Amino acid sequence: MKERVCDIGLFGLGVMGRNFVLNMADRGFSVGVYNRTDQKTREFMERDVKDRNIQAGYTVKDFLSLLRPPRSVLISVPAGDPVDAVIDEITLGLEPGDLIVDMGNSHFSDTDRRYQTLTQKRWHFLGMGISGGEYGARHGPSLMPGGSSEGYERIRAVMEASAAQVDKTPCVAYLGPGSAGHYVKMVHNGIEYGIMQLIAETYDLMKRGMAYNADQLHAVYDVWNQGELKSYLMEITSEIFLKNDEKTKNPLVDMILDHARQKGTGKWTSVEALEHQVPAPTIHAGVGARDMSVYKDERKRASETLRGPHGNDPHLDKHFVDHLKNALYVGMVGCYAQGMALMKQADKTYEDALDLETVATIWRGGCIIRAEMLENIRNAYHRQPDLSNLLLDPRFSEDLGARQEDLRHVVCTAARLGIPAPALMTSLAYYDGYRSERLPANLIMAQRDYFGAHRYERLDESGTFHAQWAESEVKG
Repeated sequence: MKERVCDIGLFGLGVMGRNFVLNMADRGFSVGVYNRTDQKTREFMERDVKDRNIQAGYTVKDFLSLLRPPRSVLISVPAGDPVDAVIDEITLGLEPGDLIVDMGNSHFSDTDRRYQTLTQKRWHFLGMGISGGEYGARHGPSLMPGGSSEGYERIRAVMEASAAQVDKTPCVAYLGPGSAGHYVKMVHNGIEYGIMQLIAETYDLMKRGMAYNADQLHAVYDVWNQGELKSYLMEITSEIFLKNDEKTKNPLVDMILDHARQKGTGKWTSVEALEHQVPAPTIHAGVGARDMSVYKDERKRASETLRGPHGNDPHLDKHFVDHLKNALYVGMVGCYAQGMALMKQADKTYEDALDLETVATIWRGGCIIRAEMLENIRNAYHRQPDLSNLLLDPRFSEDLGARQEDLRHVVCTAARLGIPAPALMTSLAYYDGYRSERLPANLIMAQRDYFGAHRYERLDESGTFHAQWAESEVKG
């Protein structure tokens, strides 16, 4: 049996796992590793480890023997059944008080189940969302742990050193018991779906509506990334238009099939918003647009049959690009607002004690949705921790009020040209719906009472009521 010298262990040497191992080792921690495929472990040890303090086990027993007790084991395998299989396997060699950390994109309900089961058996368990892709895992991701607070304190130094840093503050924090960490990661991904769709729609309006080429598109997004829209997604969008296809020499983005795949985390956010009756139309639009993209063959047939505008306006100029910039800002703020509102409402149900200032703080660096405006979002929740909706923050309400006409102009232009812009359109509907003191829901309640006697409430009197709407109902 090998000497127990490693600070922490990691099971699973896929892209995220092996890069996070190197990250932790470069921060001065000793790491034990294991992968079910011996060959992958050997290749990793021969190719990547070099003089780093990393040791490999080639059986689970050997792997666990490397770890200093009480042991801490990170699991980096695909979500779902593989996580349960690994937990079943490693717990055969663990002792009460040891810690298991699921770093995958697990559904929060699975994390809750595992947390309850493992806690009852006197193991510590964390569900820790990780965002930042391959580069983030290697150089500093955003980490979203939830579960055992005692377990987190055990690995806190490792996680804080390995996470992205913004203003000398690590982009990691304990978020609460149970599945709090994976819930926050789920919402992160829902916001990501919405923002990616918003950016894609601005691209479509410039590409189809203005006939902008790749160089012009690069220039626009590059400029946008210098100001209030500065973000990781804006940065990579700008860079995408610089890449040419080696085969055709065309811009590579033009050669990519317009079929957007998804792993489901955005859909989970959308479903959760519906379950909690939290309006999240921009996130729904992001999911729905990916669904629409799947129907490539049907869309091709429909394009030859269904009538509509041709999608181009030669009179659009750089002033329209300015409108697009401001419209995108409104949409992005609304998307963050919808995600934050969902977490606030879910917190009342699940009692995870989520602190939205902390969430915004750890999203400022490392993660896919990191953006300049997250500092203002963090400040908004610092000033008013019980803020019911980000749109009510004085700074954001003023910003959105100043830019909402730009969004209206963009939405009207998209409709006129026949270019689909569901995320921009629903962002405007969200803004107008939220600022409307009275909505037409009164008519819906009247309809429900008419056909189903579901009753309604009155403006001038408490209680519920039923009306005799039809003449036949009166006579009957």
